Amino acid sequence: MVHSVNNKVLFYNEYMEYTVLGNSDLKVSRLCLGCMSFGEPGRGEYRWTLGYEDSERIIRKAYEQGINFFDTSNNYSDGTSEEFLGKALKGLKREEIVIATKCYFNEGRLSPEAIHREITGSLERLGTGYIDLLVLHRFDYGTPVEETLRALNEEVQAGRIRCYGASAMYGYQFAEYCWKAKMLGYRPFTTLQNHYSLVYREDERDLIPVAEQFGVSRTPFAPFAAGRLARKNWSAETERYGMDSREGTRYDRTEEADRIIAGRVWELAQKYNCSMVSVCLAWEFAKGAASPIIGITKEKYLMDALGCFEVSLSKEDIQYLEECYVPHPVVCNR
Repeated sequence: MVHSVNNKVLFYNEYMEYTVLGNSDLKVSRLCLGCMSFGEPGRGEYRWTLGYEDSERIIRKAYEQGINFFDTSNNYSDGTSEEFLGKALKGLKREEIVIATKCYFNEGRLSPEAIHREITGSLERLGTGYIDLLVLHRFDYGTPVEETLRALNEEVQAGRIRCYGASAMYGYQFAEYCWKAKMLGYRPFTTLQNHYSLVYREDERDLIPVAEQFGVSRTPFAPFAAGRLARKNWSAETERYGMDSREGTRYDRTEEADRIIAGRVWELAQKYNCSMVSVCLAWEFAKGAASPIIGITKEKYLMDALGCFEVSLSKEDIQYLEECYVPHPVVCNR
C-alpha cells in the first residue's frame, strides 16, 4: 500500500513506513538503525558498546520489524561495528537492505587516496560487494572539494558505492559540495545526516534549508539527545553516560531550558499513551525528516520507537514542544 507525505511516496506494511531517499532509488524504512552501539567493547573511542551476540539480536529484531536501513562507520569501535553488522545481516536478501557507512576519521580524511582505501576496507569488513550510501562524516578543510567529489564519482562509476551523502558540517560547506557536484555533472548528494532534536535545532538556520534547496533527504542523528528526551528524569546513571564524556555533557550547558522541553515531551507521551521516543520521532517527521537514526541497545527501546507511526502531533502540540527552545552552542559541525 502507498500514501503520500511531504510529496514523497511512502510504502508501508504492518510494522513500518518506507520512503525513497533524495533523487536516488534507495527505498528505506523511515527509521534507520544506528550501529554506533555495536562493536567490540573497549575498542576505539566508544567503550560502552555491545558485543556481537547482543548486537546481532537487536539488528535481527530490527529487520524483523521492517527496518532495512542500517548506519555505521569505518571508525566505530575500530571497524568492528561494520564487521558485526555485516555478519548479522549475512544470509538476508542483500537487495532489500540499505547499508550506510562513513569516511573521514581516518588517515587522509577525504583525500582521493583515503576514500578509495577506506571504501575497500569497509567493503571487506561488511562482507559485501557494494555500499549503498557513503556518508562524508565531516567537512575536510585540507582536501579541495573537487578532489573529494572526483573520488566519489569514480567509486560510483566502479559500482562500489551507489550514492553518497554528508554528515554534520556548516551550511556553506554542504552547499559547496552540492553545488560543485552539480556543476561537475556528478550524481547529486542523496542525504544529510545532521544533529537535530527538540533540544538542538541550530541547523534550522542554514544547513537544513540548504538540504531542502538541493532536494536532499535528511536522516538526523541523536533525535533523543543521548536519552535526555527518552526518560522523565533528565540524567541517568547508565554505562554510556559514565564512559562517554561528550554524550554525558553535550546537553548540560542549556539544561535548565532543555528540561522544560523534556517535560513537555513526557506530557504529550501521557496524552497519546505512547513512549517519549515516539513523540520525538513524530516531531522529526513533522519537521520533514526522512529517516531518523535511532541508537538502540535494548529490544524494548526498539519497540518504543516503532510506536511513532501511531502518533500524529497537532500544530498546537508542535508549538508547545518548540516554544521554550533557546539558542544552543553549535556542536558536532567540526
